[in-house]
Amino acid sequence: MNTLHLKYALEVARTRSISQAAANLFMAQPNLSKAIRELEEYVGIKIFERSSRGVVPTEQGLEFLGYAQRVLADIDKMKRLRDFTNIHQTNISIPRGSYISKAFADFIAGLDMSKEININLRETNSKETILNVSENDYNIGIIRYQIVNETYFLDYLKEKGLDYRPLWRFKCVVVMSREHRLAKKKKITYEELVSDSVEIVHGDNVIPYTTRTAPTPSENIKRRIYVYERGSQFELLSNVKNLYMWVSPVPDQTLESFGLVQKECDVPDNEFIDLVIFRKGYKMTELELNFLKHLERQRNIVESFFGKGE
Repeated sequence: MNTLHLKYALEVARTRSISQAAANLFMAQPNLSKAIRELEEYVGIKIFERSSRGVVPTEQGLEFLGYAQRVLADIDKMKRLRDFTNIHQTNISIPRGSYISKAFADFIAGLDMSKEININLRETNSKETILNVSENDYNIGIIRYQIVNETYFLDYLKEKGLDYRPLWRFKCVVVMSREHRLAKKKKITYEELVSDSVEIVHGDNVIPYTTRTAPTPSENIKRRIYVYERGSQFELLSNVKNLYMWVSPVPDQTLESFGLVQKECDVPDNEFIDLVIFRKGYKMTELELNFLKHLERQRNIVESFFGKGE
């Protein structure tokens, strides 16, 4: 048994559903069921019963889950006892955004390299970032969503016991090769964009229970390439002239490096926000506050170069 088994059991108890808990934990339902069985065998009690109301804790299960909640809380407290004066350590979960990556690179470049360094950075979608911060030992995260989906995300943050602070509200832009047929136009229309171009999208940016996940009318898109990390997207955009992608405004240095341009394009619901998220009551370290300063600085640079996007 490890602490992950405890987290799994608590999520099943919270959702009253193996399938929903598995979806929230980004794991296959059979694997979650197996983990719960292993946990029950290890502790020697039946933690859950299946009923018409779903999966519900037994009487002994309720007692066990109370212990599990306290164990995880105590582990979190113990981690905070470590002396961080001689170590750069944090776990950060972020969306795929060029200004964020540039800020992180500048942040790392400014660290005292004589100290021990143990920094974990994960690029992923907003749903997983929320789970990373609420349940998987990540100290802070950045999530991105369309303003039309704000109610869903703020409710979900509240449900997970997370607090937040706004980082940037912006409109997405279209990035393409300098060789793209629309590259020299100051502003482009959506009809021009989709007439014979192929869109690149991140394949895991799916938001359950909402219908709009991109600034484009997705039902009209017939040509798409799905990628899961930024390296591939930039290589594709740089080398294939009829591709495009919707992104947050990009630093000029990144555009120059890959031979790209960014363009405004008016489409419905093209208002996004990036939020910094953290557990309620969490006090950020000097290291994490330093990272936020780099984020704000890079945001200001991109805003001044491209405009505020509002």
